[in-house]
Amino acid sequence: MNYTLQQLRIFLTVTETGSVTKAAEALHLTQPAVSIQLKNFQNQFSIPLLEVVSKRIFVTDFGKEIAAAAAVILSEVHAIEYKMHAHRGELTGKLKLSVVSTGKYVMPYFLSGFMKRHAGVELALDVTNKAQVLRSLEQNEVDFSLVSVLPETLQIEKTALLQNKLFLVGNSDRKFDGKTYTKKVFEDLPLIYREPGSGTRYVMEKFVRRNALPVQKKMELTSNEAVKQAVIAGLGYSIMPLIGIKNELQSGQLQIIPVKGFPIKSTWYLIWLKTKKLSPVAAAYLKYIQAEKEAIVAAQFQWAEGF
Repeated sequence: MNYTLQQLRIFLTVTETGSVTKAAEALHLTQPAVSIQLKNFQNQFSIPLLEVVSKRIFVTDFGKEIAAAAAVILSEVHAIEYKMHAHRGELTGKLKLSVVSTGKYVMPYFLSGFMKRHAGVELALDVTNKAQVLRSLEQNEVDFSLVSVLPETLQIEKTALLQNKLFLVGNSDRKFDGKTYTKKVFEDLPLIYREPGSGTRYVMEKFVRRNALPVQKKMELTSNEAVKQAVIAGLGYSIMPLIGIKNELQSGQLQIIPVKGFPIKSTWYLIWLKTKKLSPVAAAYLKYIQAEKEAIVAAQFQWAEGF
């Protein structure tokens, strides 16, 4: 046997992504380079590690055992590297977060200062919907998650970061007279929804049910950006987080329609599993957040207080 750490890393990444192409992207390598190293690695075993069926990659039982061993080896290598950097007073490692899609307007501001302080820290940030965020947290694939709706079935720890406000918004085509409208305004405003599994949709539907709003569901779209562009184009109205529409409000592309009972308020939380043993990088990040979050909110989100 004469395999390298790079071959172990490539093989493990292929098993995790189920794709040579995705593994190449994750490792910042070319697809041919990954394929060659994967073939060289396989040639050292007389038993197949992977099988390709209908252009899909499947890991054999033996391959799963090798992947598990590779994960342990690479983890130990990382521990050695960490000890070396720690001895020199440097923080190194990977910080892994999953963020609900609207959270992409929030999370970067709570990461920037920490990443600038610690050049040896690598960031893995997955932006997706609420259902997938909670799934990755439950399966211990990430250190932290950013949500605006706390999970009911997971034992978690949390720290509040920022208030989340949702308003009824439309484009600039129709002029509203500035008064505060009652729920009857929804009778002739077709609403655009986020997809099932979205935290924004969950909050929106809960508010609609509780207040018996006479809504017309026009369509549903799979991202906050898609909803925003549809509203700007005049396809309908929506209930949207303020944090994601700052520029469009300032430019006049969108307007907030004042309705009694709005804004809907929730809180952005950074959450992690109660039983999670935080890595040195994750522990350092949590300490940073707890110390700096108020200053970050004051510096970056003060504009939202005017709404």
